Amino acid sequence: MFGSLFEEEEEGFSLAPSGGRVVKREGEPPPPRGRVNLSGIKNQGGTCYLNSLLQTLLFTPEFREELFSLGPKELGCLEDKDKPEAKVRVIPLELQRLFARLLLVDQQSASTGDLTDSFGWNNSEESRQHDVQELNRILFSALEHSLVDTSGSAFIQHLYHGTTVNSIRCKECGNISQRQEDFLDLTVCVRGVCGLEGALWDMFVEEEMFEGSNLYRCGQCDQLVTAAKSAKLRKLPPFLTVSLLRFNFDFARCERYKETGRYTFPLTINLRPFCEQTEDEDSEYSYELFSVIIHKGGCYGGHYHVYIKDMDHLGLWEPPEEDSKPKVQKKKEVRVYPEPEKDDPLSVLSSIITQEESRSMLLDQLGQRLMDKIGSSWSKKYRKLHGPIGKFLQNHSDVFVLVNNGTRVALKANPPSPVTQPSSPAHTTPGPSSTPDPGSHWFDLNDSTVTSIHERDVEKMYQGKESAYMLFYRKTLLRRPSGALRNPGYKVPPHLLEMAEEENRRLQQRREEFEASNNSVELRLHLAPRYRLENGALKPISIEQKEATNLTFDLRRTVGDLRMIIYQNLWDGDMALTVAKSLPAGLHLYNTLTDDEVSLYSAGILTGTDLFVWNGREVCGATVQTGAEWEPMLLTVVRPSLGEEEEDGGGEGEEGGSGLSKESRGFAGRVTLGEVREALGEPQESLLCQEKRGGEGGGASGWRVFPPGDMQRTLKELALKDGDALLVLEPQTQDSRWAAWSFSWGWLGVPLANLPECQALSCVCVLPPTVCEELSVRDAGVRLMTSLSLCPGTAPKDTQLFLYFSVGTAPSSGLEGEIIVERSSTVKQVGNDCVSFGLLVGLSGDGWHLRRLDWCEEVGEALMDEVSNQNYKMGCLDADWSIQGVIHDNPPGNAC
Repeated sequence: MFGSLFEEEEEGFSLAPSGGRVVKREGEPPPPRGRVNLSGIKNQGGTCYLNSLLQTLLFTPEFREELFSLGPKELGCLEDKDKPEAKVRVIPLELQRLFARLLLVDQQSASTGDLTDSFGWNNSEESRQHDVQELNRILFSALEHSLVDTSGSAFIQHLYHGTTVNSIRCKECGNISQRQEDFLDLTVCVRGVCGLEGALWDMFVEEEMFEGSNLYRCGQCDQLVTAAKSAKLRKLPPFLTVSLLRFNFDFARCERYKETGRYTFPLTINLRPFCEQTEDEDSEYSYELFSVIIHKGGCYGGHYHVYIKDMDHLGLWEPPEEDSKPKVQKKKEVRVYPEPEKDDPLSVLSSIITQEESRSMLLDQLGQRLMDKIGSSWSKKYRKLHGPIGKFLQNHSDVFVLVNNGTRVALKANPPSPVTQPSSPAHTTPGPSSTPDPGSHWFDLNDSTVTSIHERDVEKMYQGKESAYMLFYRKTLLRRPSGALRNPGYKVPPHLLEMAEEENRRLQQRREEFEASNNSVELRLHLAPRYRLENGALKPISIEQKEATNLTFDLRRTVGDLRMIIYQNLWDGDMALTVAKSLPAGLHLYNTLTDDEVSLYSAGILTGTDLFVWNGREVCGATVQTGAEWEPMLLTVVRPSLGEEEEDGGGEGEEGGSGLSKESRGFAGRVTLGEVREALGEPQESLLCQEKRGGEGGGASGWRVFPPGDMQRTLKELALKDGDALLVLEPQTQDSRWAAWSFSWGWLGVPLANLPECQALSCVCVLPPTVCEELSVRDAGVRLMTSLSLCPGTAPKDTQLFLYFSVGTAPSSGLEGEIIVERSSTVKQVGNDCVSFGLLVGLSGDGWHLRRLDWCEEVGEALMDEVSNQNYKMGCLDADWSIQGVIHDNPPGNAC
């Protein structure tokens, strides 16, 4: 899987990497270590398995001290790795540097980039997910290869090497054939085994029999005989690595799967029952757990992290966060322990198994021996209180071990005394003690994150998709010297100490520079003498004068410090610093900074904040109101006006049409609508209207008159905002040239016949066609400020058409007239009506016909089909009685 991952060139041990790493440009410096004071390792993309193994090796003190004992004379210098004649052992050198950074450099996490470069990884290799068990073997092999001909060439073997012996004993002559095997880690089965001790029992205690059709050829007897095959641990290493076979293959489904069942492993284990030599003291066989590499996920992908016991107390262990939460006090359970012997099944079963030479027996034999001993079966004596015998043995895994798929039971090497340490049937969780040694602090190292955990959290990794994958034990005889406790620099070479100190100095400098730049804000200072109060907002006195003075300041400094800087350079007399904001109406003031002891950051000051410097009372003699409730708004004041007034009125809006003047005015948010009318110089009889926007089209759809009650409400209460239009209508007078009426939206549905009579304009204009009285004002196209002409005559009905016609050889050379016809009339009937009208004014002749006249007064072709419905051919038409006579859509011009 890893291929040439750790290969180095034979000459000089220098590397030719297949691809270089992308060097990130310097930006934000890495954060310092967290509260636990331990450094994590960055994930380069799928390198969590490598990070977990490296952290385990780092927290194996004997490993890192052996590595640190190799100096530059033996390993060379990384600066010379590109020199052909230099022999530089890159992998151990980069591993030394990484360990030194993890121990001494004040950063949250270290990078393995240089180390993986020494492996020869390219970017695609880094992103692949590998197996940590295989990585462990290949890494050790690469280190041994790198350290050939150095004093550390054998330190991997010294720390991790062990041997097993496989024996086959002939049942006929007693001859024993043996074969020794070396190991750096033990691979144990998970499937069908309830825990580590059961797996070791199957491997090193149980015998495999050659019998029946499967006989063994004995070299001594020179014939096929019955024989027994077994294995034992011959040499125990100081550090025992155990790999759990979590991944299996389902031949029925032809797919891999992960074993997620319960698989226990103890915090301390005695290997005496599994060893060839058992005469030494118990301490020689005793191991304690110090690292658990955990895999989370399935067989096709997942994530690794590691639980590690800090042997040298380098980290600052503190209770996990959940311990600080209040917990409900549970009522203490009172246990009544049974008397020993017959009333105590634990004592009875332990005594039965102890009588066996192998300290084990088949489960069905145990039931028979129990009946012989107490004269009763398990079901009659204990089942009601303790459940089935198999479940009872599982619940007391601190005493018993089930092997051979649960068919055989054995006693642990050092079981607790059943009398002095009784167990309750309710106690179902074997493994770590619930009251760990206060000095045995465990940490969860998950890439860059390091957190404290309890020792009892290890047992949560017995089963599930997130479960133990590799176990690391150390002999309990290995004691750490007092000088190593809480001393991360213990036995670190001087040149690596200097490297770490230099990196810490650079990091500190970068952090200071970054903090200074990150906490610097640009403030805009507005000085009161440069402003005046106008329409509720502050505006500059002079356009040419600079409004604000820019000032760069540190957020961590106090308001008092800022005040002193302003005093020294810009201000005399009483000073108030008030947060300001530029609004469409002008500058407005909000909260004043009153506490000189707080920092600008605590005061909520950000970069780009506007600060107004004044005496806190007035600006140019005018009292200034502060706060969000007095926030000014810029309104558009609209008034009706004639053409010459429009030119002075500030422009014409899209929906306003001709005859409207607009003016932008600012008003404080807390002034009432009545005060606005007064400020505009309008009498109390004037009407104020608010523009109503259409819901869909977005254009103006009309105006809403403010009722008298709204005159006492503030602009804030009326929900007015910047840019809103306010129409001012003066009271109606008898001599007024304009007549104005104010309606809500409903007025657009009023029939034209119900409108008051309009005064005729004294100007000359072109009249559009007369419209039906039944049409609504909206359908008739009447808008605000539309001019209406009141003409004599009856208006057409909705079934009639109002037509203009002219008689002559040219559209403007003959007689003009008006006629109302039915919509169902034919062209010939319309022509006859026009002839009848013409006879009344002295026209004669019978050769008249109709032609269409368009809006450009261009004469069209004659209307030939005189029997067709004229409404089908034309709308409102003009008729012409001559050869050049024309019926047209719009009048060429009429004066009123």
